[in-house]
Amino acid sequence: MVVGHGVDHSFSHHEDLPDARGRFGRFGGRYVPEGLMAALIELDAAYEQARADSGFSTELAGLLRTRVGRPTLLHQVPRFAARLGVPGVKVYLKREDTAHTGSHKINNALGQGLLAKRMGKRRIVAETGAGQHGVAVATVCAMLELACTIYMGAGDMERQRHNVVRMRLLGAEVRAVESGTRRLKEAISESVRDWVAHVDTTHYLFGTAAGPAPYPRIVRDFQTIIGVEARAQIVAEEGRLPDIVLACVGGGSNAVGTFHPFVGDAGIRLVGVEAAGYGLGTGAHAASLSAGSPGEMDGSFSYLLQDDDGQISVTHSVAAGLDYPGAGPELSYLKETGRVQIAAATDATALRGVQALGHTEGIIAALESAHAVGHLLDLAAQGELPAGSVVLLCLSGRGDKDLDVAAQRLGLD
Repeated sequence: MVVGHGVDHSFSHHEDLPDARGRFGRFGGRYVPEGLMAALIELDAAYEQARADSGFSTELAGLLRTRVGRPTLLHQVPRFAARLGVPGVKVYLKREDTAHTGSHKINNALGQGLLAKRMGKRRIVAETGAGQHGVAVATVCAMLELACTIYMGAGDMERQRHNVVRMRLLGAEVRAVESGTRRLKEAISESVRDWVAHVDTTHYLFGTAAGPAPYPRIVRDFQTIIGVEARAQIVAEEGRLPDIVLACVGGGSNAVGTFHPFVGDAGIRLVGVEAAGYGLGTGAHAASLSAGSPGEMDGSFSYLLQDDDGQISVTHSVAAGLDYPGAGPELSYLKETGRVQIAAATDATALRGVQALGHTEGIIAALESAHAVGHLLDLAAQGELPAGSVVLLCLSGRGDKDLDVAAQRLGLD
């Protein structure tokens, strides 16, 4: 029996979201050119059919087990917990970094890859920022015999060159995007242009819980395996649910996947940690939920970083996967309703998180995940972590891809 927390019935309706219009409250929807509307409607219908097909679920579950390595570990980290300096605190990491390809991204990539085959689409186009989604997509395309084109900002290619090599070794074509800030937002724009031009043969395998409906729901559903597994695992370990659940937030796929199974549990504090870059007051950050405002971007209405004229702001984060000026509609809804608390961690805080976890537990976290690790250190230092708390933190990826950046920023060369 699960003990320790009740159910917040004011959020029980969250299971029914998005609604038929693809809305989470006032967020979400489809803001796309007419040429894409038919493709999105086709995708929505195909996904509904797949959800109702036990054969699809069985195939996906089998591949997640045999090719991805699920369930991933729930790993207690007592030496790191001791560093927090708060009596009786227990910290558990949901180790998505141990999944094949090194992050949670393969959960969604595999689900959408199977969906593309079901739709008769033999070519995949995708965007990537840190490269982890791109690597996952390239891997799935190799597994499922699908052609693969990945768009990546030229700036991100420079700081994530190892993942560029990995994608190409897996048979993907990686196309550099030189426009704008040369980051993730421009990579998304180029992916959409490609998709529009080849919509009859191509599926756009979007990587985060954002974009036009039905993508936020599809990505959320494929990533919810993180929270479903973690919920069962922590009950098996502790006999109860956690007090606090943390995850880093960029577009929101690992956060929504982790949080969703806990949203209805009133006693659980859900904390999403954004990238504060050099500080929220500097303007050099990527904290759209903390410092942004609602608007339309990439086909959806959600929180984003924009100026007074509605122009999208330039962002900064040490973590390429968080260097994006928006958050998905479901997280926007959960923030606005108060169910998820939003925090922001600076580059320096994330780097402290990498060092602390590495020194105490021998785990090198991705810089994205390290924002949540660093914020947990801050919560303890600020007296905001109650004694005896059980903490669940999604470690969304491993840090191999970030070694060059970490070496430079920490003076380890």
